[in-house]
Amino acid sequence: MTTQAPPVEAFDLVIFGGTGDLAVRKLLPGLFHRYTDGQIRPGSRIIGVARDALGESEYRERVRAAVEKGAGDEAKNGDAVATFLELVDYVALDARKDAGWAQFAQKLALTPERVCVFYLATSPEIFVEICERLREHGLNTGQVRVVVEKPIGRDLASAAAINDAVGRSFGEHQTFRIDHYLGKETVQNLIALRFGNALFEPLWNAEHIDNVQITVAESIGVEIRGAFYDGAGALRDMVQNHLLQLLCMVAMEPPASLAPDAIRDEKLKVLRALKPIDESNAAQLSVRGQYRAGASNGGAVPGYLEEIGKRESRTETFVALKAEVRNWRWAGVPFYLRTGKRMPERVSEIVITFRAIPHSIFTEQAGPIFANKLVIRLQPDEGVKLMVMNKYPGPGGLRLREVALDMSFAETFGVRYPEAYERLLMDVVRGNPTLFMRRDEVEAAWAWADPILKAWEGMQDGPKPYTAGTWGPSAAVALIERDGRNWHEDGY
Repeated sequence: MTTQAPPVEAFDLVIFGGTGDLAVRKLLPGLFHRYTDGQIRPGSRIIGVARDALGESEYRERVRAAVEKGAGDEAKNGDAVATFLELVDYVALDARKDAGWAQFAQKLALTPERVCVFYLATSPEIFVEICERLREHGLNTGQVRVVVEKPIGRDLASAAAINDAVGRSFGEHQTFRIDHYLGKETVQNLIALRFGNALFEPLWNAEHIDNVQITVAESIGVEIRGAFYDGAGALRDMVQNHLLQLLCMVAMEPPASLAPDAIRDEKLKVLRALKPIDESNAAQLSVRGQYRAGASNGGAVPGYLEEIGKRESRTETFVALKAEVRNWRWAGVPFYLRTGKRMPERVSEIVITFRAIPHSIFTEQAGPIFANKLVIRLQPDEGVKLMVMNKYPGPGGLRLREVALDMSFAETFGVRYPEAYERLLMDVVRGNPTLFMRRDEVEAAWAWADPILKAWEGMQDGPKPYTAGTWGPSAAVALIERDGRNWHEDGY
């Protein structure tokens, strides 16, 4: 069973990079789920665009394989797969060359009233070229939208240049900068959790919260992304977008409404309130690491340098930061951010640790009293867990034990809910930009990240080594233990 969502009017979705990894693993299976749920109407078109010289039938077979691999039990329904494939088409086109664009425009035959989405699932280097050619051939008017994948640039200057160039072809209202973490059910549930309950919002401040931890850990290495990753690193790939967006959702003030710009205005305020990390304090507030050979998922794995085929590299595969939001709500509360590859587990979560009780009335025999924690799990199993102290049942005196009030979304609601890309794709079709980044958000995030990168470049030491299958270099433990705290790793 899946969640029901209202259908959208028939539309066109053009995926540039239609044979690439993102399209095959996420976009096409996600669109199939939306189709089987009745949200995509017959008459819609899904058009893959790539340089590969494929025919329509050959591309449909690739889509069939992608759906059968990535869409789970629903893909076992052969009739559903067959009717979905009727919506699929393919155009062989080199986005960097002029040839074929006129024919492509003719094939699309856009009409003013029909929504057309151009999804740029390509290397960021050709975002601008694609947008310019879409404009030159009149494909940027009417109900047209363009989806830009991250990373948008590699620093503030390049991000601004990309935004300027895309802006010459598409208006801000047409431009959807996607961060798939914002489409996750648990991230959106932060809005309901904070502002739909009288329990949490009065406590959501420096008076009651001791610290916030945000962890996005991956058990895999760089794998096929080695060439890209070595030019980016964990801060550009994860912190500047995913982790900062999660921080904004936790720290933002209550918006005046759920209007898209009301929410994005509050997130922007958080980004602009972040304490700078630069050459003066980066050594104390940041740790970067790079994995070496070790064990992961039950087997031996190579180190980062072996995976990318280099003898040396200063690219970080792990980052830990101590951030601070300098405003009245959060002054003095540390936000510990951590992300890395080749961690022991694949896990993403936000941990809100409340302040300890001011005075204990219990004897030593009752056992230790732990501060309450609110654990918001993004993956692998989405849910919310509140850690509280409770009496251990039975005779023998009053003994305390930390227990979890645990809500798994899958178990509680008993339905399959859309994955992030499914929801975000349909939001683009509907023209709802709430869960997408506005230009000023992207550039504010880079304005904070750039000084960290510059500080690292000026340091003699490179990333600190850590063994694959561990939680990063020991310096990341020291970063938080200096403050008398520990990383939350319970239950991983």
